[in-house]
Amino acid sequence: MKIITDLASGFMGLFQSGGKTFVGWMSSIIPVVLLLLVLMNAIIAFIGDKRMAKLAKASSKNPVTRYLILPFVSAFMLGNPMAHSMGRFLPEYYKPSWYAAIAQFCHTSNGVFPHINPSEYFIWLGIAQGVQKLGLNTMDLAVRYLLVGLVMNFIGGWITDFTTAYVCKQQGITLSKTVDLDG
Repeated sequence: MKIITDLASGFMGLFQSGGKTFVGWMSSIIPVVLLLLVLMNAIIAFIGDKRMAKLAKASSKNPVTRYLILPFVSAFMLGNPMAHSMGRFLPEYYKPSWYAAIAQFCHTSNGVFPHINPSEYFIWLGIAQGVQKLGLNTMDLAVRYLLVGLVMNFIGGWITDFTTAYVCKQQGITLSKTVDLDG
């Protein structure tokens, strides 16, 4: 009987600990994330959908803007998963590479910009807690993660361009490299 009560106590303790963590977040990270989301939605509303579409079209012209700048702007302004939707403005040929770059960026920016991917913030908090126990600055880690992520996401997106070209050639498929915003 003691084993059953110990298991039940441990099980309830898990949820009590989770509740304490959640209450802590309610007074720390959740208000920050909420206010960042409000700010980003206000900026998008101010800029407008058509201007956002023009930004994506202009960004599709070279790999640096397509896989470095546009993913950063999209993730920062739209957050995950909405940042992926910016790919709809890109030509079909670049969509696989766009997905590769943006999907990774929504993870690598979490330490500096928690509003981008709040659903995975608990992973960052776990890593940050270990770094804090070592007496190190978590913002240093967050900035390094962001910078390495920007470079690696760019490389991943650009390499995906080459794999897309290879698969298109292999399958005899031609994907458009232009986009029509009116159609």
